Order: sequence, then structure tokens, then C-alpha cells
Amino acid sequence: MINPSASGWIDKFLAQLKNKRPLAQNSHEFYRAVRDTGFIYGHVVSFNDLDENETKGWSTEEATKAALLNTLYDVHTLITNEQDSKAFVSRAVAFYKQMTPGGSGLLQKVLPTSSRSHQLEEILEERIKTNDNLFSRSFSHILTNALIVMDVLAFRQYLLNREIPKDYLKKLEETVLSIVSLALKSKSRTSEYDELLIKLFESSVRYTKFSKIKADNFSKLELDYFQSKSEKNYLLDMAGMAIWTDGNAEQSEIEFLYRLAGELGIDDEIAAESIASFDVFIRRNRKNIPYFNYSNPVKHFYDHAAQSVKLLIKRNKNRLIKELSNNGELVLLITHSTHRNLDEKEKKKVKKQLLEICKTVPSLTIFLLPGGSLLLPLLIKFIPQLLPSVFNENLEDNE
Repeated sequence: MINPSASGWIDKFLAQLKNKRPLAQNSHEFYRAVRDTGFIYGHVVSFNDLDENETKGWSTEEATKAALLNTLYDVHTLITNEQDSKAFVSRAVAFYKQMTPGGSGLLQKVLPTSSRSHQLEEILEERIKTNDNLFSRSFSHILTNALIVMDVLAFRQYLLNREIPKDYLKKLEETVLSIVSLALKSKSRTSEYDELLIKLFESSVRYTKFSKIKADNFSKLELDYFQSKSEKNYLLDMAGMAIWTDGNAEQSEIEFLYRLAGELGIDDEIAAESIASFDVFIRRNRKNIPYFNYSNPVKHFYDHAAQSVKLLIKRNKNRLIKELSNNGELVLLITHSTHRNLDEKEKKKVKKQLLEICKTVPSLTIFLLPGGSLLLPLLIKFIPQLLPSVFNENLEDNE
């Protein structure tokens, strides 16, 4: 049995795929087959070429790691028309080295003397761990893991061009996030949780600053940049996932998806397939995906996160009182935030100073993890409630 957490697993995995029939004859068939496994949606439920007994007992992370390897290999087979596992591993390692110049991040732990397969094992381990932060764990990986599909699309470009086109990943990420934002705005009534969903995507970005995502209509998206069917289908599927987060697709949202399909040059038939595929996937697998077991998954996430933040503040109450007592400006700004909206300059000050405090309190370093600042608004909200003495004194001093 293959264990994706054990050394040597990639060679065993690829041996299982040796001399198998090509996954698909064209890019759309390939994409459809990958989508059916759940990989596109961030929750792997099956493998096209492995027996169920081989994957029994795998964790979510292990399944995602194996699915990433499997899909990269299938792209390699489709583009090169060869099933040489050694050539695939060499190209995959070279691809990730180009993706991460200078060996930072993904490649820090990779020893140059180790085998290519072992290097790729380390790379994929780090790649999946990039998503394994506070939010993906609490949010069942469904959103952040969906973004790992960008590796596959970039690898396809690498194989076709012998390099990753300049700014390709940045452009793809910006477009995904802009489309998600536009999709949520297509609702007849938006809620605070739609904005929170965008922030969840923001916590997962790697190549760009989400604050630069300002597209408010299709004309600003530059969709002509993406020419392959796989890229176009992926963008459409991400919009569909964003719309479905509240469990209800309104007519305006369906119309948005068809309009987006038109802008991408996708036939209505393919657009209908995209919409139907996600609906079928959820109906079949909903019980096994915690994210979809709530009437509003985003609301559930934040309710759960709020309780965690409250507990952290309570456990570190004395230390926080001491730190806040030495920072009058921060206390004043947080006090103001209880009865008015802070401006952007004030918000930046609060964020910077709170993160400095978090560095000094071991239990609060969770806010320094990738995406951790997403929970800072909750921290700001609950501090005055749970540490009232500091803020009462501040109010008295300013009367």
C-alpha cells in the first residue's frame, strides 16, 4: 500500500501508473476527468488510476498531495505524449525550482544530493503545507486547496514554453480572485459573509496583494490572456464555487456564470456542464465535506473562529493587559473602533501594533501565520469586552 507520508512514495505511486492508458485525448476531456475526482473543488474523492484499497485511510493532506502529483503527471503525459516517469519527475522539479527562484520557501529543505523523486516529495510536502494554515484547517481545505490547481495550469505552460511565462501565476491568481469578487457582487442581496469569503481567498494568495484586486466589471479582467480550455473552465468553476457558498444560486448568479462563460469564449453547453458538475459533486459528497454541512459555511467558520479568539484572549488576559497598558495609542484606537469605523491609516496602525504584541505572547503567534491577520478584526472586537479595565481607564483619562 502507498503511504504519501513515507519516503519513496512517489516512485511507488508512479509505478502504479506505468503503461496506463492516457487519461484523455484532449484538454477538455482531461479537465472533466480531473474535475470528477474533486481535485478542482479542493476535496479529492477519487483517483482515476488507483484502486480504492490503495487510498484507504489517507488524510485530506495526503490525498491532496497524491492528487497534485497524479494531475501533474497526467498533464505531462497529455502534453509530451510520453509516459516516462523519470522525465516527468525531472521536469516537475525543474518547474518548481523556476516557480521558487533562489530556493526559498518550497525548496529550503531539499538537498541537492538527494534523488529527484525525493526532492519532488519534499517539494509537494511543502506545497500542500502552504495551505495548511489556521484557515484551511478550520475551513476543511476546500477553498485554499482549490487554488493549488494553479500549479497544474502553470506546469502545462512550463511544458509548452519550456518556462513559466512571466507573471503567469500572478495574473492567474489576480483573475481568480477578481472573478470571485464579481461573482459575489452578482447576488441580489449580499451579506457580511460574502465579504468574509473574499477575505478567506485573500488569506490564500501567494503571488499578489489582494488589495490590488479592484476589477468591478469584466472589461478589466483581460480574460483574453487565458487561451486554454482548462484555464477557462477553471476560472468558471471558481466563480461557481464562490456563488454556491451560501447553498443557494439565484437567477442573477446563474446569469452571471453564463455571462462569464461568454466572456471566456465557453459555449453555453460547457457552462451548463460546469454548473451541473459542482451541484452533483456536492449532492454526492456533502456529508463527507464538513465545509458543506452548514446552512452558511462561511458564517459557521467565523462563529467557530470567534470562539477560538475569545478563548485565546481569556487565557492570555494578564499578559495582554500588561502589553496594552504600555501602548496608549493602540488602546485609544481600539477604544475608538468600538463606536466608529477607523480610517485606513488607523487600521494599519492597529494591525501593526497588535502584531507586535502577538510576537511577544507565544499563544498569540497564531495570528502571525499565513493568513493569520484575517482574524485580527475579531481580536480587536473582543479585546475591549474581555479586558474592560484597560479601556475603562482609557475612557476616564480622555473625559
